[in-house]
Order: sequence, then C-alpha cells, then structure tokens
Amino acid sequence: MDASSGSATVGPVYEAELGFANQLADEAAEIGMHYFRGSFEVRRKADATPVTQADLEIEAMIRTSIAGRFPQDAVLGEEQGQVGEAERVWVVDPVDGTKNFAAGIQVWATLIALVVGGDPVLGVVGAPALRERYAAARGAGATMDGETISVSATSTLPDATICSSGAKDWLSGPRADAYRRIAEASYRTRAFGDFWGHMLVARGSCEAMLEPSLRTWDWAALKVIVEEAGGRMTSLEGGPMTDHGSALTTNGLVHDELVARLR
Repeated sequence: MDASSGSATVGPVYEAELGFANQLADEAAEIGMHYFRGSFEVRRKADATPVTQADLEIEAMIRTSIAGRFPQDAVLGEEQGQVGEAERVWVVDPVDGTKNFAAGIQVWATLIALVVGGDPVLGVVGAPALRERYAAARGAGATMDGETISVSATSTLPDATICSSGAKDWLSGPRADAYRRIAEASYRTRAFGDFWGHMLVARGSCEAMLEPSLRTWDWAALKVIVEEAGGRMTSLEGGPMTDHGSALTTNGLVHDELVARLR
C-alpha cells in the first residue's frame, strides 16, 4: 500500500465502511500507479475536461466493489454519473487532478466519500504518488497516514498562508479585486489546486484554500476530513456546499474574515 490506511477509533456505524473505503483506495493506487508516468491515451470529454484509462478503470473497480459489498447503496461518480437511488450514496472521483496525472505531476488522488441523507459522513483521499492517505469519519477525527491531524492555530490573515486554484481563476471576474486584497493582506499565497490545498489546510500546513467551482465528487470526501480536523468548508459566500458551487476551506479561525472580504 502507498501509505498507511490506519484511522482513529471509529464509531460502530461507519467503522466497516471506512475500512472498506481504504481498501478501495489501496486498489485504486495500484491501478493509478500502473499508468502514472507511463504511456496512455488522454481524451477530452464533452465538457472539455480530460479523462484517462486510469480514471475509467478505477471508477469501474470501485463501482463493482460497492455493488458486491453494499448492493443497496447508490453510487455517484465523475465518469458514469449516478446509479441507483438510496439514502446512502458513495461519491467517487477516480482521479482528482487528471491534468496533473497526465502531465506526470504527483498531485492527484482518488476521492471516496459516503453521503447519508445528503450529508458526507466518511471521506478517504488516496494520493499514492505523494505517498499520502487521508481519512475521516464523522465523530472520529481525521488522519494522515494513520496519524491524527488538525488544522493550524493561526488566527490572523497577515500570518496565514492562502492556497487557491490557479491564478487564471482569479485574474478577472467579480472576485478579482477581493482576491487581490486577500493576497496582499496574507503572509503568502500558493496555488496547489485540486484536493491537495484542502488537505494542507486539514493537516495544519496552510490556513485556507479557495476554489471558484467544484463538483460534488470533488468536495464530498474533503469536507469530512477538513471538518473532522477542526476546520470549516463552505461556499466562498459562507453558505452550504453545492454541486458546481464554490469552496472555501479554512482552519475556522480566518473563515469569517475571508468570507467578509470575498463579499
């Protein structure tokens, strides 16, 4: 396995599911690393985003495994949409960061979440090329490689490191001036993108991560991990997370100030 899939003590409700999700991440890592930095076709989907054989094989594997273990559950995945209707929905991004994957950049991961009644209750992020595994279940805390993680105690923007998606997202549009002022007020800014910026917040390495638009499979697993690590994840306006909506992940201490500045 690329990184320890151990977790904090988990309540009896989701202990089996968390172990299962980590097993899925192990198998996804084997598939992904088989293709990573190798020779494979990269195609463009209808929405112009890339897809590789790794994306397709990982999602197919996860769907087959869920059908065998939890046949009553529904599955929502980036490549094949939602299959089934149930209160429990597994949400899967087989390769978050496909552009990085295709370019040979290590920042990509398989994201696996369990959503119950519309609320994400379990999240696993497997990033084998980084040799990192993040996991969390509601009420059980968050881990990285089996060790408990928590957000930072930094409470002021001048001391905060702010992550965001690429600069192109913030150079124009209604939030351009607000982002520039945030960048000027903060200690430093970095553009790590995709899942990793959110996980850097969860483990206390950064104070905030901003993204203008995410799909449900991009954020469901991250939200559980961030919140179990003591952080907050909302839209940029401070509202609930939605499909195609924006995302603001913070350590909680700088959240309200960033929301106010972005407004």
